[in-house]
Amino acid sequence: MSARAAVAAVVDPELRVLTIEDLGVLRDVTVEPETGRVTVTITPTYTGCPAMDVIRADIRAALAAAGHPDAEVRTIYAPAWSTDWISEAGRAKLAAAGIAPPGPAAGSGGPVALTLSVRCPRCGTADTEQLSRFGSTACKALWRCRACREPFDHLRAL
Repeated sequence: MSARAAVAAVVDPELRVLTIEDLGVLRDVTVEPETGRVTVTITPTYTGCPAMDVIRADIRAALAAAGHPDAEVRTIYAPAWSTDWISEAGRAKLAAAGIAPPGPAAGSGGPVALTLSVRCPRCGTADTEQLSRFGSTACKALWRCRACREPFDHLRAL
């Protein structure tokens, strides 16, 4: 298995339905031709993300299992990660898992977007209400559908 494929398959420890590639955390994978040393570049979803140590360890383990034991994992913070980096496949996986994917991230210098409603990932209605600004992780909010009455997480746009 190639180094890129091994790293791209690493699952995010908080959003278990997404890989770090789906999430947009994986920025680059390079292999030094002379030495075979692999360098992986990642960007956290936010500076204090508690999952980064697990992601780094999982990347190293995936590379070692794929025959690439000599690896460096670099973390870069600029440009800052945005929910706009989540792939279309990742957005579909979130919705299929009952997590409402984020809308477009708010641009700088303009008005701040206000989320009044989020479409229910189960029945599709916009008749929903926010129960808590914070869900099971810091990047999610807890919502409930008024039509089907099911609670669901919403990944907030950043």
